[in-house]
Amino acid sequence: MPSNARSTRLVIVESPAKAKTISGYLGPGYVVEASLGHVRDLPRNADDVPAKYKGESWARLGVDVDNGFAALYVVSPDRRQQISKLTRLAKEVDEVFLATDEDREGEAIAWHLVETLKPKVPVKRMVFHEITRQAIQAAVANPREIDRDLVDAQEARRILDRLYGYEVSPVLWRKVRSGLSAGRVQSVATRIVVERERQRMAFRSAEYWDILATLAVRGTAEGPRTFSATLVALNGDRIATGKDFEPTTGQVKPGAGVMHLDEAGARGLAARLDGRPFTVTRVDEKPYRRRPYAPFITSTLQQEAARKLRFSSQQTMRTAQRLYENGYITYMRTDSVNLSETAIAAARRQIAELYGERNVPPEPRRYTGKVKNAQEAHEAIRPAGDNFRTPGELANELSAEEFRLYELIWRRTIASQMTDAVGSSVSVRIRAVSGAGEEADFGATGKTITEPGFLRAYVESSDDENAEAEDAERRLPNLVKDQPLTAEELAATGHHTQPPSRYTEASLVKSLEELGIGRPSTYASIMATIQDRGYVFKRGQALIPSFLAFAVVGLLERHYPRLVDYNFTAAMENELDEIAGGDHAAVDFLTSFYFGSEMGGDQSVARSGGLKKMVTENLSEIDARSVNSIPLFRDDEGRDVVVRVGRYGPYLQRSLPGAEPAARDTGDGGPPEDTSPAGDRAPIPEGVAPDELTPEKVHELFLGGGGERKLGEHPETGEPIVLKSGRFGPYVASGERKSSLLRSQSPESLTMTEALQLLTLPRVVGVAPDGAEVLAANGRYGPYVKRGDEFRSLESEEQLFTVTLDQALALLAAPKTRQRRAAAPPLREMGADPLTEKPLVIKDGRFGPYVTDGETNASLRRGQTPEALTLEEASEMLAEKRAKGPAPRKRAAKKATAKKAATKATGGETAAKKATAKKTAAKKTAAKKTTAAKATAAKKAPAKKAAPPKAATSAEPTEG
Repeated sequence: MPSNARSTRLVIVESPAKAKTISGYLGPGYVVEASLGHVRDLPRNADDVPAKYKGESWARLGVDVDNGFAALYVVSPDRRQQISKLTRLAKEVDEVFLATDEDREGEAIAWHLVETLKPKVPVKRMVFHEITRQAIQAAVANPREIDRDLVDAQEARRILDRLYGYEVSPVLWRKVRSGLSAGRVQSVATRIVVERERQRMAFRSAEYWDILATLAVRGTAEGPRTFSATLVALNGDRIATGKDFEPTTGQVKPGAGVMHLDEAGARGLAARLDGRPFTVTRVDEKPYRRRPYAPFITSTLQQEAARKLRFSSQQTMRTAQRLYENGYITYMRTDSVNLSETAIAAARRQIAELYGERNVPPEPRRYTGKVKNAQEAHEAIRPAGDNFRTPGELANELSAEEFRLYELIWRRTIASQMTDAVGSSVSVRIRAVSGAGEEADFGATGKTITEPGFLRAYVESSDDENAEAEDAERRLPNLVKDQPLTAEELAATGHHTQPPSRYTEASLVKSLEELGIGRPSTYASIMATIQDRGYVFKRGQALIPSFLAFAVVGLLERHYPRLVDYNFTAAMENELDEIAGGDHAAVDFLTSFYFGSEMGGDQSVARSGGLKKMVTENLSEIDARSVNSIPLFRDDEGRDVVVRVGRYGPYLQRSLPGAEPAARDTGDGGPPEDTSPAGDRAPIPEGVAPDELTPEKVHELFLGGGGERKLGEHPETGEPIVLKSGRFGPYVASGERKSSLLRSQSPESLTMTEALQLLTLPRVVGVAPDGAEVLAANGRYGPYVKRGDEFRSLESEEQLFTVTLDQALALLAAPKTRQRRAAAPPLREMGADPLTEKPLVIKDGRFGPYVTDGETNASLRRGQTPEALTLEEASEMLAEKRAKGPAPRKRAAKKATAKKAATKATGGETAAKKATAKKTAAKKTAAKKTTAAKATAAKKAPAKKAAPPKAATSAEPTEG
């Protein structure tokens, strides 16, 4: 602490929450006040420009590009009152300490505060990566000067994004749609999402088959008696799997050298192998060892929070900000995986206490990051302090949202300092010779974890929902070479190749990080910007690009390819890092980018004359009609089908080659207007993804030629009856009434009589003796009758219009049959579960297909199909479901500390060697206790929801 105890000091931070926490650690000689975030920025619009600059040609841009890129900064209107308060306080103290965040953005805020307040007293910069008493007092005792290199880098980034946004966005206004924006990073992120959708649109599925054998050892055996093996080769030729097919053709890749089995071939081979002896030909056993994951950095925290907690990037960072400002975690914007010595010691102590000494490695673990030029805070995200508090200890202090994120960070940090997970993996080959002399080789793999190590505390999730968890075991019997086996079942199994998965926020952040695009402080804003601008929308967790995004990305790719080039954008990030390190001058960097330079790389923006020249010269070459057209396919009648992005939204258009309708200039500087006949156009319903516009869907949308067809007028109301098509299929509408077509009906053949009949649904069948109405209606899962909250399914759609009141009441009086109208047969019989030996079947349920052993059900995950699901996958899904136990009640237990949970896990060490289901169940029980603490915290301290930021209307992007 400073020696002059009588002096007073003003400490300025960004937020009131941070100010409140820090003030508690400083003595009475300190005044802690918040700046409320950024205090100055470039002008948002002409009204923000000071009067003396309004006549300058560069004033609207806010950057004097001809004089060293000098920026015009103005105090934000909503910060003026706070600036006045800070100015007054700065005159009343002996020193000013700037305690903004320690990254570039925080350094820039500190510089802007000095430039705005112009204090007459000494100004010092204090930095810290956690808000604890010890860290704050150390920061006060060891201040430094403002780092101008960090400020220059942040200022260069801000100016660069302004130049990009203000030069490129007007091109989009003129050629696509007014009000759009382009950004240095947002446009590249959008391109990544669009490219994935293009791959999905071009994808052609392939069908391939193999044989799943359920094999049994003879006599008694250690471990499971039966296991599953898959056909992998026939007569020495490898059997084709999904990776062997071209995604754009559905054909086997040239030179793959595989045998492609179809259904007939697989079933025939299975029949020829029936009753034949199976023999183990090879057993390869290897030790299994898995090292812990590194502690969280910003990107990995966002990824895991999205996978495990279903948090958006913004939600994660907003919650982490609160945890940091209130002293629970270290600074949350970082790309360093390093842990301080005190943090390592704290983690090792807690591991010994909660999990036992055997889970503490002999030497501390130290991690090195993969991120080049890591430029943010120099420690990973971890619990704050020299002694970590367990989640259970904080259950009554945190909101439910904060608790879940803190627990994630705590577990990841603890796991990073634990021992390796150790076990063994085994690969087995089995051969059988068919009656026709064919040599069929089957393969099976197993994994046993003998010492879970760090997996006791943390298991990382995957973006692939079908991926096997790292702590999952696949147990095989103890097999030896030449051991005879018996085939209990040989099931020919069909599979279909799947299109590449859409990006989620988690996987997009991961992709940006791998490409070197963006930095820890920008990921969340990038995710928000591409959605706020209408370029991407969410369906569940998946990010789907709009057709507007296709048009914008197409324009940039064709006419400004360098601006959306991944390597170029990453190189710009590296140059900004060099500025932060003092190795590059900001003015030289901006001059080269904007005006051009011979020093730039081949085909770079600088070598091509700079951004200003590139945008100006290329503008006349851009054909607005072309960039707003997304070709789909040529239909059966030889017409080219395209999506046009119009001023009122996207629509379909079809025309014969060479007979495209002319476009009319609207005269307002926007894209040209289509003049094709209405019958050649059809609107695209909101929410339809680009890859869903298959020939069948397009045909449905066109219907009578204009996206809807008038069938006639309603005889009772006189209102038109119109046949339309929406995201969920065709429907009829008249006035406010709508009704979907039945499964047995088609848009082409629907008659006026059928439409009138549909519009009677839901139909009042009559009134029950208790006075309640009885209705017949068509739902998502088929036709049904209803009285109050009681539902019963009808056997056919025709009964919707014929069922009588007596028949409906009889159905409603009968016991529920769980939709088993005629005891529908299972979709597929899979054989015996390797763990429980119960027969597994796949059934079609109310919410889609699911696998069951008669007691436990598990819904098929996204991307899984009844035909492609393997026995091993089904067994693991059911084991996970059993381990989770019954759904937790809404009222949770009052308290359950993570320490108890961890002790449970430690106590179950010997059980780790047992079957997967038992081990997982023990772990899940511990997890449930922690969940109880979460529920308690949620009730005691509900999180306040911040108002979502309004989408900016300026041409400038939120983050470039």
